[in-house]
Amino acid sequence: MTFIDSNIVVYSYDETDPVKQLKAQQEMKNIMEGGDGCVSTQVFGEFFHTVVVRKKLMSPTEALSAIQRLERGFRIGSIEPSLVRDAIAIHQRYQLRYWDSLIIATAKRMKCSEVLSEDMAEGQDYGGVIVRNPFKP
Repeated sequence: MTFIDSNIVVYSYDETDPVKQLKAQQEMKNIMEGGDGCVSTQVFGEFFHTVVVRKKLMSPTEALSAIQRLERGFRIGSIEPSLVRDAIAIHQRYQLRYWDSLIIATAKRMKCSEVLSEDMAEGQDYGGVIVRNPFKP
């Protein structure tokens, strides 16, 4: 199983970097077709904030449609109190930012072996979840 970080989802819609956009789209398509992709409600929120508020790439309605497509194509993990505690433990052990720690904790909970992300250290193993940066050569 592969967990997709919000930055990969954002790049799949961001036309300002066509190389990263194409790579992100290819990765997401392959994972969706394989039926082994995971995201979380956190990813939905981060995606919405980035494409609507920060980068102004989409209207709220367009972002909602994109999130609904993700809902149909990926398994969804929800954030609950025990996951927050797990994220804090990951933060303390690995000195990751809290939000990245929550991604790792959610990926672990969902039995993912990898997280696709540009924001975390390529190849880092976080207790059985390995980060892969799809934009690294």
